[in-house]
Amino acid sequence: MQDTTIDPPVMQAQRRLPPEVNILFVLVGIALVFEILGWIFQGQSFLGNIGRLKIMILQVSVIGIIAVGVTQVIISGGIDLSSGSIVGAVAMVSMSFAQSADYARAVYPALTDLPVIVPILAGLCVGAIAGFINGWLIAYTKIPPFIATLGMMVAARGFAKWYTKGQPVSFPTESYVAMGKGMMPVIIFLVVAVVFHITMKYTRYGKFTYAIGANPQAARVSGINVERHLIKLYVVAATLAALAGMVVAARGQTAQAGMGLMYELDAIAMAVIGGTSLAGGRGSIIGTSIGMVIFGVILSGFTFLRLDAYYQEMIKGVIIVAAVVVDTYRQKKRVKKS
Repeated sequence: MQDTTIDPPVMQAQRRLPPEVNILFVLVGIALVFEILGWIFQGQSFLGNIGRLKIMILQVSVIGIIAVGVTQVIISGGIDLSSGSIVGAVAMVSMSFAQSADYARAVYPALTDLPVIVPILAGLCVGAIAGFINGWLIAYTKIPPFIATLGMMVAARGFAKWYTKGQPVSFPTESYVAMGKGMMPVIIFLVVAVVFHITMKYTRYGKFTYAIGANPQAARVSGINVERHLIKLYVVAATLAALAGMVVAARGQTAQAGMGLMYELDAIAMAVIGGTSLAGGRGSIIGTSIGMVIFGVILSGFTFLRLDAYYQEMIKGVIIVAAVVVDTYRQKKRVKKS
């Protein structure tokens, strides 16, 4: 008679759900908690208000674009603290090339009413240059990513203030404003997320990124040019931050040097909440996307319950720390199993 007994490890492997499914369960649980609290304290539904949910998605989608790039950097074992400052710098530069001729005090009076591709390319170039500097410093000078990107964070913010001597830049063309109209920021995020989900899962770029994060030395021995790939990663992350900066500027129809403040921490929190390990080698774009929605639900839920903004900031800090603690616990658990 044939033995149909299944080995316990095999049964465990079959029962084990993908990490993204567990994160999705957390999202559903948090949403239901706010739904219940909504009926108790506000006498209305949290999830039933479509307008509120649309605003929530719009608010987090821009940071979600940044989080897609940050996720790739963290998977490689690095970190990027410069994203928020790059948002501010790119918003200023891009908007200065997107101004309408109707505005008499344009930054470049001779360069108004330009085709929308010009300010977009200008913004992406600024982001790519910042990312290249980050990647080169990390890859070839061997300074920690925390220090390299911290330096860029300060420098990019200073550049944004210097560019127009602290003055905001406004009056963009209609074609530029279209990037931030309606649900366009959400559409841009979805396109970015799908493209990089496919890239990370099915291309050498993604496989190299995971390999470097898991074991840089083994990746180098296997023939991966680690230094060159790190530069690519930081260029991609900064370019996505640049895209987010242009979307923010287009949505608000103005650019200010202070734009993007603390966006980098929110993006890192979304990635970690979504299951990306700060130790490197683990994470996914789908997980980060779910983490983005969790982050949005929490903030929108607190606003719905009329919690003061001061408390929301404190709770946001607790969420970031809690996400790191959970990641540390997961990492220790994996080490024990191995």
